[in-house]
This record gives sequence, C-alpha cells and structure tokens, in this order.
Amino acid sequence: MIELYSSTTPNVLKVVLMLEECGLAYALKPVNVWAGEQFAPGFVALNPNAKVPVLVDPDGPEGRIVIFESVAILQYLAEKIGRFLPASGRARYEVLQWLVFQAANLGPANGQFNHFERYAPAGNDYSLSRHLTELKRLYGVMERRLGEAEWFGGSTYSIADMAVFPWVLIQSRRLGEAFPFLDRNSGDHPHLAAWVDRCEGRPAVKRALDVHAQMKSRLAEASSDDLDRIFGRGRHAYRP
Repeated sequence: MIELYSSTTPNVLKVVLMLEECGLAYALKPVNVWAGEQFAPGFVALNPNAKVPVLVDPDGPEGRIVIFESVAILQYLAEKIGRFLPASGRARYEVLQWLVFQAANLGPANGQFNHFERYAPAGNDYSLSRHLTELKRLYGVMERRLGEAEWFGGSTYSIADMAVFPWVLIQSRRLGEAFPFLDRNSGDHPHLAAWVDRCEGRPAVKRALDVHAQMKSRLAEASSDDLDRIFGRGRHAYRP
C-alpha cells in the first residue's frame, strides 16, 4: 500500500486529492513538523530536504520508489494511472506549465506571506506588503486564465487544478476576512470562485477534504526553539 508522510499543509492536501481521484489505497503517516520530526535521520533518508509530503509506493515502475516534492508526486501518480495529465503534445504542456506556476509562484508567495503575517515579529511591514502585493498579482493571473478556460490545463480537470486548489481554498478560509481579495465570495475574482465551486463539487475532492479535516495540527505543542528551528531564527539562524 502507498504510504503518504503527511501534516496539515496545503501541499499534503494536493496529494490526498490525487490519491482520492485515482482511487488508490493509501495510509497516512503523520509527521509532527512543529516538533521537528522532519529533521529525524529516518525521515531525512526519505527526503533530504526534510519536508512533507513524501510518498512511498511499494509498486513503483522498478519496485519500491520514494518521491518527495508535491508536484513531482502528482506527476508520478498521473503517469502511474494514466489520468489527469495528457500523455503528449500541446495539452500536456498546458497542464505542466500551470503545475509549475503553482510550485514556483503561488506556493512560495503564499508561504512567505503566511510567515510574515502570522509568525514574524512586528516591524516587517515592507516584507508583508511585498508578498501580499505579489500574491494579489498572482490572483489576477489566475482570474484571467479561468476567464478563458474551464480548468487551469484547458478543457479538463488535471493535476494543475489539484495543485492550485488547496492554496486558494485554505487561504480563503483563513485570511479571506482580513484580506478580501483572498475571499472566494468577495466578488473580486468571479472566475476563480466558480472554479473553486467546480472543484468542490467533485466527490473525490469532498473525500479528500474530509481526510484533511481529520489531520491534527500540533502547532500548540511547539516550543519557541521548535519554531526557531523551523523558521531559521534565534540560535538556528545563519550568521556570517
């Protein structure tokens, strides 16, 4: 059975979405990232970058395979089952470019904004404004795309949609009231909001959201040193 090393992050939800869409049996292996379990030697042996998700498939193309990075996992699963990623041609690259858009742009912009909005000490107004401005720009990019196509990859639902959806949904729920452009119901991005509705209407998405809702955040248990290690500050900060 496939094993998915997991926590409550949007990047983990991407993979849960895909596993549910594929109908593949899997077992969750929770990793308490707030306590630093991702830095344990056993986990680093699976992912040298010490992050979730990590997928272990005992039935890979040449036997057992370990894959880290959420978009690499999505592509692997799509090719394993032959769905949600066209096999060749223009349609394949339509999907892949939006998959990379999420990994290279939307994910990092959200991550940096979340850090400075939630965890950074006061006095980081420039950083917060910089990442919020970039995030708003990216929402405009997505709105324009979904004004011309039903799904990010074109006419059919794909791994590109699975990559983007968790970030848009979770940010709307967590920060939509404080930052209205993130709120799916604000009216700022009607094409994006309609796309979220289409995604949520899929049975596999509903199942994945139920699975994700049952995952437990361990943030409240983290010590100040745990947080410093995760964020590279305090005694864990690099000082030349």
